[in-house]
Amino acid sequence: MFIEIVPPTDCPSCGSALAWVNHILYCKSNSCEAQKSKKIEHFAKTLKIKGLGPAAIEKLDIQDFDEVYSLSIETLKDKLGEKIGTKLYAEIQNSISAPLNMVLPAFGIPLIGKTATMKLSETIKSITEINTDTCMRAGLGPKATENLCNWLDEHFYCFYDGALPFDMKFVSPKKVERKGVVCISGRLKSFKTKAEASETLINLGYEVKSSLTKDATLLVNESGIESAKTKQARESGVYIVTDLKSYLEKKYGTSQVD
Repeated sequence: MFIEIVPPTDCPSCGSALAWVNHILYCKSNSCEAQKSKKIEHFAKTLKIKGLGPAAIEKLDIQDFDEVYSLSIETLKDKLGEKIGTKLYAEIQNSISAPLNMVLPAFGIPLIGKTATMKLSETIKSITEINTDTCMRAGLGPKATENLCNWLDEHFYCFYDGALPFDMKFVSPKKVERKGVVCISGRLKSFKTKAEASETLINLGYEVKSSLTKDATLLVNESGIESAKTKQARESGVYIVTDLKSYLEKKYGTSQVD
């Protein structure tokens, strides 16, 4: 017996028509409350603003990035209570000193995460220098370049330029001592995606490769399956890691891994 599964046609949050993008349904409405909340959640998490989670965002009725910095300590105390409100106000004020390296990924621009921002910081000094040419020179792909430049024209220069307290300048990345070469085999359990794990490894000073090369120092295999790569690593004396996040936290500390 076959049961037909009919995908939804409307967003459960705002009722707008859903659109298929790469076999996944998305709500494209700019007025969708669920999207606005997730956007602010991502912004707060990226800038490490502790206490600005879903419940606080809803109570404060935050609709956009600039509204985070227009909140007074009196409003925060009134809406969240004196203790929580005071702590959150301090967190928000502390985030103002964040460099563009942290701020740019917080906006949720597709394909513009920490890796892309790191490449830009090695090429230019401020947001005003971002254009198609500098993006390409920094090594960003055509789609990432298009997404960033369109976002700047359609959103930043129209709505946020001058409305946000950041100085919008990059901090030159510190030269990280190379720790070794890592090959990731199979699916991961300790990280959501290989991309997230690779970004963490790169930030810690590792080089990540898709194949087990002669210079590999670590093989990550969290599946427990004795793959061909695992067997080769064992025979070559390459250290095998079965829980990457725990391994990195023990070696470098939780704050360096999160």
